[in-house]
Amino acid sequence: MPQYAAILGHQPHISLAELTAVIPGFALEYIERKQVAVFSSSQVLDPEVINTLGGTVQLAERITEEDVTMEDIPQILTQEVKRIKKKVTFGLRCYGVPRPEIKTAYRRGKEAIKNRGNACRYVGNEKKPAATAVLFDTDIASGNKGVELFIIAQEHGLWVGKTIGAQDINSYTWRDMEKPVRDTTVGLLPPKLAQIMLNFGAYLVREGLSEQEKKKDAERKRKKKEVYTVLDPFCGTGVILLECMLLGWNVLASDSAQKAVNGTKKNIDWMRKEKKILKKDVSDTVAKHDATKAFSFKELPDIVVTETTLGPGIEKSPTKRDATKLMKDNEKLQIAFLKNAAETLPGVPIVCCWPFWKVKGEVMRLEKPWGVLEELGYEAVLPQESGEEKSFLYQRKDQFVGREIVLLRPKISDEQ
Repeated sequence: MPQYAAILGHQPHISLAELTAVIPGFALEYIERKQVAVFSSSQVLDPEVINTLGGTVQLAERITEEDVTMEDIPQILTQEVKRIKKKVTFGLRCYGVPRPEIKTAYRRGKEAIKNRGNACRYVGNEKKPAATAVLFDTDIASGNKGVELFIIAQEHGLWVGKTIGAQDINSYTWRDMEKPVRDTTVGLLPPKLAQIMLNFGAYLVREGLSEQEKKKDAERKRKKKEVYTVLDPFCGTGVILLECMLLGWNVLASDSAQKAVNGTKKNIDWMRKEKKILKKDVSDTVAKHDATKAFSFKELPDIVVTETTLGPGIEKSPTKRDATKLMKDNEKLQIAFLKNAAETLPGVPIVCCWPFWKVKGEVMRLEKPWGVLEELGYEAVLPQESGEEKSFLYQRKDQFVGREIVLLRPKISDEQ
């Protein structure tokens, strides 16, 4: 089975769950320094998969079947760049390798490539590997003008791979900051987190299929790209929907605020123009609608993926009294939405964000929505075992309100 290494994002537990949800036959081998997941897959991965993984910073494919030593690195380098006719750029990304050995490998690698007749330079050094942006600027990430070897020291030698993909930071910044409508009065959902949630949604759809349907679905995906219709009933400025469009997925959107509806429409039109996404290829429907009121669709969506509401923006850490009030108000909305979804979106899985607050180190999470899930016919699931946890907590250091990511799968009755 092919083996890979992934540099996990700043929320490693969520990054790992996303890999579990997306990678066919994912099997974790081990975690290196809490940052790198080494895993195997039942299929050879398309390097383009990195563009759909919000929680993976970089992806490397193993290129040596047996463990090697640092003395072998120059030969491995020349082998990997032999098809490049002009100037070669290379880098080394090492874990657990002493700095003097890395420095020697850089020097000998440069000499070996020059001896082949190529002009050569390297990026990064023994103290720090090249930044992700440099991998794009030098065309290393694509492998067109060079290579970065990914090296992990093991007990009996080295795990050696080559970088096959890295997150395009400029692309994330562009679609986050350059879209025409941004509403800073509410929590801004990061595009990377939107990608993760969509991957969780696709996972729920696949897991909800019978074994026979899974076989048909696998066959369909071999012949044609995976396409879903996603509903975001709390669309805000449409961050989730823009990520859907980049995947080629159809979108349904609504919000109780006309301002949000107008903003989403502008952002969708902008994305269509910038990326030349035609309506015949990716459909969209955006309307003003209260998510606690009955939905009415000719055809049900495949998934609901949404950040419901985090409540009013706060500029400082709340007191326990304030957080309790915010929690109770939010619980009413979440329960009303879930009841409506259970009645008017039967069988449709949901990936949503609920707010939580940290008050003097204590995490205050919604409680009452958990109590109604069973009677509404939902069960909370995760792509991987996480003990007793049934959700993921996501929070940046500078935020006072965090996001609890919840995956809800409709229960299948005994009669079905």
